[in-house]
Parts: sequence; structure tokens; C-alpha cells
Amino acid sequence: MPSNNNNEISFTSEIRVRFTETDPLGIVWHGNYIQYFEDGREAFGREHGISYLEQKANGYTSPIVRSTCEHKLPLRYGDVATIKTTFIDSPAAKLIFRYRIFDPKGRVACLGETIQVFLNDEGELSLTQPEFFAKWKQKMGL
Repeated sequence: MPSNNNNEISFTSEIRVRFTETDPLGIVWHGNYIQYFEDGREAFGREHGISYLEQKANGYTSPIVRSTCEHKLPLRYGDVATIKTTFIDSPAAKLIFRYRIFDPKGRVACLGETIQVFLNDEGELSLTQPEFFAKWKQKMGL
């Protein structure tokens, strides 16, 4: 479900914790939360028209240069977790996403943030917002 608040846009999606994502105690191994962030980003991108494929079609990639993850409660095998992915607007040529992952009871299981920059097809850092990104932000009312 999409939402838009002045300088942020959100999308909520769900994932089901798979057996392979858990440790011998049956809880999600901490490194998998970064993958959940990516799942949330991909769902956000498909919903709002800024997917990795759309970025690539415009001659750009957007590698992560910073990620943070704060664990609050464990998720377990079989849980259906909710990921709220929020794009934070910035005047810089970067993508900032914040994540809130909720357990099946609606409690915050994990908080996080990623920052991505734009590289053109030659692998050069874009110091200004790519045209497609500026147009997307304008279309989104940012």
C-alpha cells in the first residue's frame, strides 16, 4: 500500500521467512535483514516506477554505499513480516531508503537505512541528479 508525505514516499510489502534464512535456533540470521531491505526496495521501485530495471534502462546503476540495521525482535521461520520502505528526499544525487520491518504481531523487529549513489554506464559517479531521477521526483511531487 503506497503513501506519500511531503518529502517521503512509502510502500508496504510482505515477505514470508523461509527455512534457509534461519539459524539453528530457528530465528532469522541477522545478515538476512539486508536482503529484506532489498526486497522492500524492489517492491517500492516496482510500485513507484523507479525499479533497478528502469534505472538501468536510463543508463544508471545505484550501488549501496551505506547501510545500517538495528535489530529489535527476532523473526522466525514461517513468519509473515511486513516491510515498510520509505524513500527520503534529498537534493543530492542519491537514494535514501528507511525500513521498518514488523513481526506478525505488528511489533517492530528491525529498523534500517540504505544510501545509494548513481553510476553511469561507464561506472562514473553522478554528482548531479540524473534527468530520469529528477523527472521521477517531480512526478512524485517531491
